[in-house]
Amino acid sequence: MPTVSRSDLLLPAEPGQRALARELYALAAEQPIISPHGHVDPALLAEDCPFPDPARLLIVPDHYLTRMLLSQGVPPADLGVPSVDGSPVETDGRTIWRRFAAHWHLFRGTPSRLWLEQTFRDVFGVTTALSPATADAVYDELAARLAEPGFRPRALFERFGIEVLATTESPLDDLGQHAKLAADGWGGPGGRVVTTFRPDDVVDMEFDNWSANVDRLAEVSGEDTGTYAGYLAALRRRRAAFVAAGATSTDHGHPTARTLALDAAEAAALYDRGRRGRADAADAEAFRAHMLLEFARMSLDDGLVMQLHPGAVRNHNRWLHARHGRDVGGDVPQATEYVHGLAPLLDAYGNDPRLRVVLYTLDEDTFTRELAPLAGGYAALHLGAPWWFLDSPEVLRRFREAVTETAGFYNTAGFVDDTRAFCSIPVRHDVARRVDAGYLARLVAEHRLPLDEAAETIVDLAYRLPKRVFKFGEAS
Repeated sequence: MPTVSRSDLLLPAEPGQRALARELYALAAEQPIISPHGHVDPALLAEDCPFPDPARLLIVPDHYLTRMLLSQGVPPADLGVPSVDGSPVETDGRTIWRRFAAHWHLFRGTPSRLWLEQTFRDVFGVTTALSPATADAVYDELAARLAEPGFRPRALFERFGIEVLATTESPLDDLGQHAKLAADGWGGPGGRVVTTFRPDDVVDMEFDNWSANVDRLAEVSGEDTGTYAGYLAALRRRRAAFVAAGATSTDHGHPTARTLALDAAEAAALYDRGRRGRADAADAEAFRAHMLLEFARMSLDDGLVMQLHPGAVRNHNRWLHARHGRDVGGDVPQATEYVHGLAPLLDAYGNDPRLRVVLYTLDEDTFTRELAPLAGGYAALHLGAPWWFLDSPEVLRRFREAVTETAGFYNTAGFVDDTRAFCSIPVRHDVARRVDAGYLARLVAEHRLPLDEAAETIVDLAYRLPKRVFKFGEAS
């Protein structure tokens, strides 16, 4: 069997297209990383402590990995995932690693395996193939690297070539870690770390402890959230604090993409029902939908880019949520409707180029039918990259094929890694750049795009577009 160079990873198999893709990928590979949406804990960089053992760095927090093993009967507790109900969990890193390696075959063909193998090789220089037999050897190699100063978080940030890293915080966060980074004058050479305003926990009436969170919002903002008007004032004040801390965008993780225009009296009555504990599911959905219009109005005032991440059924695995809490792999996608759901927001603001809404989906059936035509028809809309369950080589290819003919390249917003796993950031961006190189190479081979334009386009997709769309400054 002929061998394929690792340098040709994910590039087209056809020799002519592969040669073109190599040229294009080389241009993308040298670009700095713009990471405009993700969930890395800013404390990681603010405190710059050494990473823990390999299991706690790479396995325990990665719900892509732990949910796959759960699907095969391995409980998250056996992989060290913290419990919220007081039940015991495994604490020995080597034991967790061995258990994971014993099930490594489950990840054949998955993006999780691709990302992890690239992380081993490209980040840590570990080339030993993982297997049950090599588990200890790989663990020891990784542990040795983690003990070196060059593998501390700030050193890796610089080596990864990250120009901007956006984290995601609640309005209730005091942004102390970002303040520490600013006080240190640190963002890496030529780089910076910024926050993102994510208000779900004070907007979604179905969120755990919503009313108590709104009380806390009053405390941190200095505004009276006893009234709807005071609530809006508190949100505006917190947005201003986020802008002062470097934020350029907001993020909204709603179950649906519904938007709704209520007058002030209707919105206030809805808010009051929620505060009295009398709101039902329909009220909660209506309030979320209305608040997206409110946030769009606020964005016109303060310039923050809006990101909308709809379509996740949160905590679908109720046992997992009860045992281990949120964000541990218990969520699943659902069908999501955009054309009618977004109509109130687009009627109000869709043609105003001052507003930027980056729209994501977990429902790839909507790429061609809804998202590309919407983004191709409204000045305010940009399409976000495939995320979460869709963040894979195959869907990244299908995304380009589905949306380019209607929305073009320049109504998309570039790649976002959307990750908590800091060490996977360069790997995920590399995968996206390779996929785009392959897609553009095919356009060149089919005489649909000149090579010089493809070369300009891949640099735009990798660097210039996300930098411009998310307002990190114009790329040269």
